[in-house]
Formats: sequence, structure tokens, C-alpha cells
Amino acid sequence: MRKRVLACFLPVAAAGLLAGHMASTVADTPSAAVQVGSRVAVGTQYDTTHVYTRPGTMPAFAAAWKATFGGTSSPMAVADVTPTPSRTKSQLIFSPVGTLSVFDFQTPIPFPFGTERTGWLVTSMPAGIQRAQASGAKVVVSPFSDPVGQDAVIQFPGGVSTQLYWHTTAPAYKPLQTIPENRVYLPADAVSAFLSSYLRFTGGSVESDVLKANASEIGLPGQTFRRIRITSPFGRTVVSVTNGHLPFPYGHEVTGYRVANLATTLGKAKAAGAAVLSGPHLSGGRHSAVVKFPGGYIAEIHDLIPG
Repeated sequence: MRKRVLACFLPVAAAGLLAGHMASTVADTPSAAVQVGSRVAVGTQYDTTHVYTRPGTMPAFAAAWKATFGGTSSPMAVADVTPTPSRTKSQLIFSPVGTLSVFDFQTPIPFPFGTERTGWLVTSMPAGIQRAQASGAKVVVSPFSDPVGQDAVIQFPGGVSTQLYWHTTAPAYKPLQTIPENRVYLPADAVSAFLSSYLRFTGGSVESDVLKANASEIGLPGQTFRRIRITSPFGRTVVSVTNGHLPFPYGHEVTGYRVANLATTLGKAKAAGAAVLSGPHLSGGRHSAVVKFPGGYIAEIHDLIPG
């Protein structure tokens, strides 16, 4: 039987990769989420951005990310994380601004892996699948087993995909200092169906819906766009409704990260080998920039304007 590990790889010591995790106790389970009615989210520190680096660049990416934001990483391992045969280097990065699952595939990536933007820990895989289907999301990869649980991939209207995962024994990660944002770009004719499905699945609510936001936020100064901000037990989401006429790199950044001081963070990022692709600029109550890290990962970074 070929070895398989969870797509959101486990943060354990190199001397006992799975043993350390399996020694976790049920008492470590974030029980508050489990006890809230039909809620399936566990906690935002367990919701990871999936990063697919260029071959051979995972160490450089991990080093640059930790130099920019701080944090730690699990030992790098080579594993099969898909339901059909494949092979990838895999690593978790824990930082105060978000958790990342990083992959450096050594074989071609089986479809549709690589299109999912995040991995969300759920309290129960059957409950997660049932909730996804009831909300109008599609199950594009049916649940498959790994040594510590199960995985699946769902897709919301508008083509927004995320991976669900579940552990037999729950992990215990430290809470985040700031909650990252899923950054979703949609055409106007997909927004209604997306919101209906996404809000029902996540248990979220619309924090703000600005019909004519300053489009300099997405590289289009002098124009406007609809910007919807959502909060949910799975974290924060920013939906940008556009006609698709976006300048690079907007639309390539799937996650936004909040920091205390953008200028300081950008200085650290550049010193670590990252490139600032856009910004910094001021709009929507924040200073923001888009940064490309070694390995090709593109992220939005922002701080908030007081008051």
C-alpha cells in the first residue's frame, strides 16, 4: 500500500513524523466549534492557504516567508497527498498572520489539485460534505482517506474551490494574531449564486458591500468596483466584482495578510528576496501592496488606518 499523508501536512518532529501527531489527545480538540449547532468550522488557525511553489524553491519560499512574518515550519517530507498516485514535497508553515500548506510536486499534479485555494479543517467530513451540497457547492473530489483522516475538494458557484480535511485525532495550533483574507474575484453574474452558497456553508455574514469602491485597490485608479467583505468561522473573505479587465498581478493573489506596519513588513520581504509587484497605496481604509515571494507565490499584504 502506498503511503499517503494529509494534504495539510502535519507539524510534527522529524524524529517521528506521524507518531508525534497521533500522540495528541482528544483534550486538544477545539471543542467550542464542535458544539455550535451545525457549524463545521474548527478555527481559523486550521484554515491554510495552499501554496504550490516552483520545483526546487520550497526552502527559499519558507525562509523568505518566515523572515517576513515570523513563525515556524514543520519538517519537509515527501508524500502522496492526492487520491491518485503522485509525489510531492510537503511542509506546513505557521506564522502569526496565517497558516500555509506548501507543496513542491515531483510528479505532474493530478487534476483538479492546484486549483484549490485553501484547506479548511472541519469537525466531520460527512457533515462538511452534506453542508456543502445543501449550500449549492459541488463536490469535485469525493472524500478520500489518509493515515490521520480524510480529505475532499468542494467548489462554490463562480469556480471557487477549497479543500476540506478532517483528522481522526484533532490537531492543536496556536491562534493567529491576525486573520487572513480569502481574496475572490468574480464577474457580476456569478456573485448572487456565490454569496448564497458561500454564506450558507461558512455560516458567514456580509460585513460591508460597497457598490463603488475605489478600484485603485485592484490596480485600476480612477475607476470603481463592487467590494464585498465577509466574516465567518472560516475567516475573512474579500469579494471583488469586476469585468475581468485586471492588470497584473491582481487576481493572482488568493490571500491577503494583515500586519501591524506595512512599510516595515515590505522592508523585511524585500530583504528576504521577495519583490513588490504593486503598491503600496492607500484605499479602503488600509495601506496595501502585492508581493511575490521566492517560488512564485503572490500575496496581498496590508495594514489598517487608525480611526
